[in-house]
Amino acid sequence: MSTVEKDFDRLALLDSGGWTQNNHYHDFLLRHVPQDCTHALEIGCGTGAFSRRLAQRAQRVTAIDLSSEMIRVARSRSSQLSNLDFEVADLMSRDFPAENFDCIATIATLHHLPLRPALLKSIDTLRPGGVLLVLDLFETESNLLKLSGARDAMLNAVAAGVSVSLRFIHNGRLKPPREVRAAWEEHGKTDSYPTLDQIRTLAAEIAPGAKVTRHLLWRYSLIWQKPEARLNQMI
Repeated sequence: MSTVEKDFDRLALLDSGGWTQNNHYHDFLLRHVPQDCTHALEIGCGTGAFSRRLAQRAQRVTAIDLSSEMIRVARSRSSQLSNLDFEVADLMSRDFPAENFDCIATIATLHHLPLRPALLKSIDTLRPGGVLLVLDLFETESNLLKLSGARDAMLNAVAAGVSVSLRFIHNGRLKPPREVRAAWEEHGKTDSYPTLDQIRTLAAEIAPGAKVTRHLLWRYSLIWQKPEARLNQMI
């Protein structure tokens, strides 16, 4: 079992389903789900919070996660949804048919995977006209002598205040429980993130036209619609 699997098996048992910096952006992502979405995929579904909302927009949702404990909790919380299937699987070793999904969503997962291969595999299994929705974390500039470093320090301070306020409003507390903080701190020791420049450069290369947006709570989004097949490619 990998370190990531162990970490998220532990975190699954501590998930209370309250407000997080990730689910804060669920509504934003859902606005980009295609109108006629027959089959959607969520990569790294965790306990299924976004999967359940996606299942209200799509005829069918397949949701995968590396952690068997996350999938167990997700299934127990989603038993009322007949169009939502959970599966213990790793994107990089799971074979999906090409051009199979109308929408692929992934939240705070790509930084655990080799970014280029993971995006390329997602693009391959997305149908023409389908939409890729990414929300993930990125590395900020720590050098305060650089303009970008000073800007990031200011935004980090604002984000910290907003995050604490929103957690108190939604969860009734300023910080997560101690055991949750300890689990995330332990997991964070092995995390690494790309910079926004790296993300934008890669997106321009393999997903031309993708919109990469920086969000306040230490997240970025990447929204991309796969081009429709050209007529001369279909003849």
